[in-house]
Amino acid sequence: MDEVPEVVEMPIDGILDLHTFNPREIKKLVPEYIRVCREHDIFLIRIIHGKGTGTLQRMVHSILEKMPEVVSFRLAHEDGSGWGATLVDLAAG
Repeated sequence: MDEVPEVVEMPIDGILDLHTFNPREIKKLVPEYIRVCREHDIFLIRIIHGKGTGTLQRMVHSILEKMPEVVSFRLAHEDGSGWGATLVDLAAG
């Protein structure tokens, strides 16, 4: 019998914490989360990628750079998160 993948319900609150996801999932997850946030009229989101070696941060930024619905993004220095999170401004619907 084939195993059915577990469906994970994520709250759509503008905060995406990548700590619980496999890095292989990020390329699909980030654009999908952005799509759903825009559908819910959320246009400022925080993506928590952690500090670590910076690999995940670079991956997230690479994805964001290619998305036309992303107006801008920046590290969340001003709120004390340092470079462990990225703030993303999205174009309205």
